[in-house]
Amino acid sequence: MRPYRGTFALLLLALPLSSALMLVQPYLLKVGIDRYVDTGDASGLSYVAALFFAAVVGEFVSLYLQYYLTMAVAQRSLSDLREDLFDHLERLPQAFFDRNPVGRLVTRVTTDVDVLNEAFASGAMTIFMDVLTLCGIVGVLLWLDWRLALVTLTVVPVLLLAIDFFRKRARVTYRLIRDRIARINSFLQEAISGMTIIQLFAHERASYREFRSHNAAHRDANHLSNVYEASLFSIVEAVASISMAIVVWYGSGQILAGVIAFGTLVAFIEYMQRFFIPIRDFSAKYAVLQSAMTSAERIFQLLDNPAEPRPAIPRRVDAADRERGAVSFDGVWFAYKNEDWVLKDVSLSITPGETVAIVGATGSGKTTLTKLLGRSFDASRGVARVSGIDVREWDLEALRQEVGIVLQDAFLFTGTVASNVALGRDHVTEEDLWRTVRAANLGEFVGSLRRGFAEPIRERGNNLPAGQRQLLAIARALAYDPRILVLDEATSSVDTETEQRIQEALERLLRGRTAIVIAHRLSTVEKADRIVVLHKGRIREVGTHAELLARGEIYARLYELQYGGGRVRGLGSSASDAPG
Repeated sequence: MRPYRGTFALLLLALPLSSALMLVQPYLLKVGIDRYVDTGDASGLSYVAALFFAAVVGEFVSLYLQYYLTMAVAQRSLSDLREDLFDHLERLPQAFFDRNPVGRLVTRVTTDVDVLNEAFASGAMTIFMDVLTLCGIVGVLLWLDWRLALVTLTVVPVLLLAIDFFRKRARVTYRLIRDRIARINSFLQEAISGMTIIQLFAHERASYREFRSHNAAHRDANHLSNVYEASLFSIVEAVASISMAIVVWYGSGQILAGVIAFGTLVAFIEYMQRFFIPIRDFSAKYAVLQSAMTSAERIFQLLDNPAEPRPAIPRRVDAADRERGAVSFDGVWFAYKNEDWVLKDVSLSITPGETVAIVGATGSGKTTLTKLLGRSFDASRGVARVSGIDVREWDLEALRQEVGIVLQDAFLFTGTVASNVALGRDHVTEEDLWRTVRAANLGEFVGSLRRGFAEPIRERGNNLPAGQRQLLAIARALAYDPRILVLDEATSSVDTETEQRIQEALERLLRGRTAIVIAHRLSTVEKADRIVVLHKGRIREVGTHAELLARGEIYARLYELQYGGGRVRGLGSSASDAPG
């Protein structure tokens, strides 16, 4: 327990207190009837009545405290659980997110945790105390009259068999419900994100039919669980009625025979009514409890996924280190799956301050090569080094500040211009922000905004032009002042004028930095110190723009395709199918 151990301790006191006060009330009835009603002792009867009233009030107070404290512990625990889940998600490797739909992960953090909250709210977590209460009632009944108790409880084994029967079947059903709600969330997340495409391609009807299918599957699974719940509740009610009839029938005979007193029968009836209260509650709580157990399984499955590997002794690079900014790949092999190699024996050294362009057909491994630098993935074989240190030995936060990456798809968060450039770094001043955006050729744009840096940005930056989103992404990377900058198709989705503005900004910004530029537009890489040509996961050519054109091989054919109208032979479809 975190800082609320005292609350939990009070809850442990309230639970048995309410059960004890509930158990004593029927016994007080028996005492009042047998000792004082029959003898006509009004003062004694008043005394017992006062005790009975005090027990009722005490039970009310303890039940209130029990529920209040249960929910207090529950809300704090579930809040902590959500925080732990999100913290764990932030530390999972990129490969995990490639395998798991966003909607499914959102379900784990929201819907599944809410189901646990429903379990606490319904009192399902007090089932253990309910079991102790039932055991206490059985003990008291046997103490009052063991013969009447045994006759009364003959129907209980039938009830236990019914509960076990429905338990096994209901568990499977609730797993199915959680799976189908996760599918609905995954579909909704994808459909809403891609609503523009759905509408442009008149896909609404087909998309609606698919959602209707998912929704019907979820409805059917819920209906099946309702059938089990209703059946269990009906059986409990039937057994309770039969048990009560047995008490009255057998107990009346015992009274006529002079074996037991009338007060004992009254106490038995009260105890049997109270005996079936937690069982009735259990039949109602059971659905919530089973659903909660299924959600808990899925939550812990998520938490069991290993986080990104971190070195035992993380290393950092001193700012004065002569190798700071160097990048090297030594015999690197990598495959996303089995031995379907995306990179094959890649060796490349980049000196500090050098600009290297990587070109090649789609699927040749360009983007994959840069993902190894930020440890989105680890090399299957060989070593990738940043500033002379194996990336697996770096402190991850320090590594990702050393290597700034600008992706083709500029992802902006809901917030403001300032929050997207600073990205959570509180020490960044407005002066730093202005210096960064001006360096990224974005000063004029920010100055034209009505609220400046406080201008709101909607989800994914969809209220900004593509070019401005890309420039903001570049400014965000530069705000970290990385020694190494990776540009992965950073100008491929912008118009020619914006591309020129980005290139002008980059020429200034890349001075003194190590740069790795990935581009399909060869005009963006002509000024690079070296150009590396990847083909089918291997380095095929290395040289300057002029040298590679003079060779007349792969790079020259790519250049001819873009600017000479020729055809490229041996490229494209033959490249690896893995992500580029």
